[in-house]
Amino acid sequence: MEHIVFLTGRLAQASLTRVLAGIEAAPFTWEVREIGLQVAALMTADLIRRRVAAPVLSEGEGEKRRADRIIVPGRCRGDVEALSLHYGVPVERGPQELKDLPRHFNRAAQHIDLDEYQVAIFAEIVDAPRLSVTQIIERAQRLAADGANVIDLGCLPETRFDHLAESVQALKASGFQVSVDSSDSKELLRGGKAGADYLLSLTLDNLWIADEVAATPVLIPRVPADEDSLYEAVAQMQRRGRAFLADSILDPIPFGLTASIVRYHRLRTRFPDAPIMLGVGNLTELTEADTSGINAVLFGIAAELDVAAVLTTQVSQHARRAVCEADWARRIMHAAAQHGTLPKGMSDALMTVHAKHPFPDTPEEIGEIAAQVRDPNFRVQISPLGLHVYNRDGLRLGQGAFELWPQLKLHDDADHAFYMGVELARAEIAWQLGKRYVQDQPLDWGCAAPRAAEDLARWCAPGTTMKTPTNNAAEPGP
Repeated sequence: MEHIVFLTGRLAQASLTRVLAGIEAAPFTWEVREIGLQVAALMTADLIRRRVAAPVLSEGEGEKRRADRIIVPGRCRGDVEALSLHYGVPVERGPQELKDLPRHFNRAAQHIDLDEYQVAIFAEIVDAPRLSVTQIIERAQRLAADGANVIDLGCLPETRFDHLAESVQALKASGFQVSVDSSDSKELLRGGKAGADYLLSLTLDNLWIADEVAATPVLIPRVPADEDSLYEAVAQMQRRGRAFLADSILDPIPFGLTASIVRYHRLRTRFPDAPIMLGVGNLTELTEADTSGINAVLFGIAAELDVAAVLTTQVSQHARRAVCEADWARRIMHAAAQHGTLPKGMSDALMTVHAKHPFPDTPEEIGEIAAQVRDPNFRVQISPLGLHVYNRDGLRLGQGAFELWPQLKLHDDADHAFYMGVELARAEIAWQLGKRYVQDQPLDWGCAAPRAAEDLARWCAPGTTMKTPTNNAAEPGP
């Protein structure tokens, strides 16, 4: 059985021991080793090399056993690969919160890969006729960076798009797949002849366009309820041996959403192997609700119906992250379908507002840690009861920054007052919403907000309070 040594600091040692002891039927033996550091979050690779002798052998009485793996705190900075070479065994960062260790090991055991997906994302530029070619290319680059596979040029009714062909050609020259979306047969024909890969959308009445160009048509019914016209268009394309996508049209709430989902199900039943497109904009754009949840449900339906492509937009401000959300949703739902499991425990990317485990520490556990602190540095944690702020002078509990501020006595320390104001505001928001809060870290909004990847192999710049001589400099939690 694998033997793992967990390195930690004094404040977290007891809590880490309890967490590991609570893992039922753990497939490893373990040892918690405190390396002479109060706060585990301040551990670095260089400090570990200085304080932990190689090889890493189990401590205590009896026969010494060599560690098969070493796990360091999730925020440990420095080159852990170099540590692996130094100790001759894998050295890995654990989760940022030690209470997540059971889920960390469970997730690693499942090893579900989110690199794969099946659904292609068509991202529509709805106002393409009003943009220059350069602006269209710039917009396409941003959409592709968020996960779009096809850039859809949306034409506007009674609006000239004189540079349609030029736009299609410029996008193709830049390496993009392109679709042209119009209700005007002449525009569809121009787009197809310019080299568009897809045309949205053809009905039974203008299916002749498919014979004029090489572009793959997206077939729709004459009106959403006219399923027979869509079925006939699909049958004709199948007889010709031509590629196509079929779209039953998803209607918004409360104008037939349920009926339209049923139509998609009937389309799949009628044509088991036909590639289907699902347009989600009528839900994400026309429903004032967080789009991450809407996308999760719609891509779950797409996975069950074996949908080949989804058309989405980012017009409304509340839907401005729709493509990125769609990218995560398609990966998560594909993995769930492939593994025959619920879409849980794979990624927190779509958990944009609330966290599944927002309060890892109980008030009693926070109190135990606070009682061990002997320095003036403030630590901030949250529990179901509110915000806990503590240092050597005691533990304060409140439910908002303004409530706690008078107790901190920082009126003569502007830099540190500013820092604590930021941290207490973050903690208050996290407590109110039920999100995870980690001191000195921005709140995690999942895929709802861009967040630069943090390179823990590099040293971070000192914070404001660390740059000024103060007796109350803040310090990360345990």
